[in-house]
Amino acid sequence: MTIDSPSDSGEIDGGLVTAFVGLADALFAVDRDAGVVGVVERVIDAARSIVPGADVVSAVLRGPDGRLDTVAFSHPAAQKADGLQDEAGEGPSHTAMHSSGVGAAMGHLSGSDPSWPAFAERAAGELGLHAVLSTGMFPGGAPPRFGALNFYSWSPDGLDDADRDMALVLAAHAATAISAVQARTAHELRESQLQEALRSRDVIGQAKGVLMERRGLDADEAFDVLRRTSQDLNVKLRDVAETLVTRRAEL
Repeated sequence: MTIDSPSDSGEIDGGLVTAFVGLADALFAVDRDAGVVGVVERVIDAARSIVPGADVVSAVLRGPDGRLDTVAFSHPAAQKADGLQDEAGEGPSHTAMHSSGVGAAMGHLSGSDPSWPAFAERAAGELGLHAVLSTGMFPGGAPPRFGALNFYSWSPDGLDDADRDMALVLAAHAATAISAVQARTAHELRESQLQEALRSRDVIGQAKGVLMERRGLDADEAFDVLRRTSQDLNVKLRDVAETLVTRRAEL
């Protein structure tokens, strides 16, 4: 297994430059509704051309309970290998996500890799995978990272240091795009909640006005009527207010 040992692989060729430019365009074009999964799927689509030693590729995200969820994959074998990592509680994804530094783990699976013996034996024996490379997805900071990209090869010599370097750059692209989507989603959620709060305030104010006009109540008394009605009917205060406003002619 190799962890965090940068290689001197020389200049990136024109084909890789084109692939990364294409990936950037694809990430920018992801539909807003597709969210994080849409971003990861584009990354997986680009992975084979950017990391040529990889035969199958997957992306995992860490759930709240610490389990790894495969959110995109290029071949069922990759998804199954991720599942083996989760079952064994060990593997390159775990190593890459929990290690310091750039967060990369690479190893041979033929026989039994001493770093992940349970995972390696099953991945090779059950799935025919003989080499693996995992890169933790940034942002940086203290581990664990929020996800990892996994690159598997049918050949023991299928992945090398140059593949690792490209995988790290790819993971950085993916993590940046995912972070942007998460930030945008959080912002949109806050905006939605704010708008909802403003709408609720407005309709409650209108309902109070109706009660004040029709029943001769002051503002506090009108609100108390709305509150008690909400509790008695087990209906949200806003819904009570909206019903009152839309049916004011019946009062």
